[in-house]
Amino acid sequence: MFSNAGIEFSPDPRIVALDMEEVKKTFDVNLFGAFLCAKHAARVMIPAKKGSIIFTSSFAAVTSGLAPHAYTVAKYALVGFAKNLCVDLGEHGIRVNCISPAAVFTPMFRKVLGITEKQKAEELISTVAPLKGVVMEPENVAEAALYLGSDESKYMTGQNLVLDGGYSVTNPTFGEVLKKLGSRN
Repeated sequence: MFSNAGIEFSPDPRIVALDMEEVKKTFDVNLFGAFLCAKHAARVMIPAKKGSIIFTSSFAAVTSGLAPHAYTVAKYALVGFAKNLCVDLGEHGIRVNCISPAAVFTPMFRKVLGITEKQKAEELISTVAPLKGVVMEPENVAEAALYLGSDESKYMTGQNLVLDGGYSVTNPTFGEVLKKLGSRN
């Protein structure tokens, strides 16, 4: 079962701009929807003594300051939910994992960032990740889900597979400042 739900959010990340209706809607779709998916998948998988539950989280769950609070909290919670759920369902042979992709050029991306040209979006995405020469595609997320749902990942549970081109393992800010100052070649 692949719970791939997600809704866009206000581009204003400030706590003072928080709209509680938007928070509730974000939690309802991005988090509570995953709870319902897991509940109903478990009802089928427990008697079968096997299965794989996969949630789409976000690289906002492994970094900070990239998305508004409600979105970030919901995606962080999914990672914790997957870890907790893998313990609950492991005795039944059911694996539970997350996928946390970085920015992907999707309709949600276009709406949130207001970028409609694919090439412009891909340049932006490519600029921020250390891995160069490739761009994240929706198919990459699908392939990760296929892997996590397959027997090739039969001993993988409670994990968060981060697909971000290395973005979350580095903070390029200091290097960028040095470049701007001319101290670095």
